[in-house]
Amino acid sequence: MMTDDETPDAAPTAEAPAAWDFVQVLTTAEKREDAQRIAAGVVERRLAGCAQVLGPITSTYWWQGRVEMAEEWLCLIKTRRSLYAPLEAAIRSLHPYEVPEILAVPVLKGHAPYLAWLDSVLKPNSGS
Repeated sequence: MMTDDETPDAAPTAEAPAAWDFVQVLTTAEKREDAQRIAAGVVERRLAGCAQVLGPITSTYWWQGRVEMAEEWLCLIKTRRSLYAPLEAAIRSLHPYEVPEILAVPVLKGHAPYLAWLDSVLKPNSGS
């Protein structure tokens, strides 16, 4: 019997895009209102199908030669890999930080109906 780790992913179809076509993008903001504005802004522009705001969280980081600790709000943003560049530009335009954290993490596997829904609510791929 094969385990889930051994099961090959099915080939993508029009109804079921491949999981690797998607990324989860993370960013943090100092204020909940800023995080919610970023989340709403990228979803309204159809650069993200879903954005969640979690927090508060505590971040520890180097900034201007010192270790800082701050309360922040985390945004988890689901999108298609091909939309990363315009999504990053939108986050930067909405973000109050001088150097915002914007990281894309690849999706290796995902629930096929969820990925199909996500694909359907995002901006069409260029050339579509």
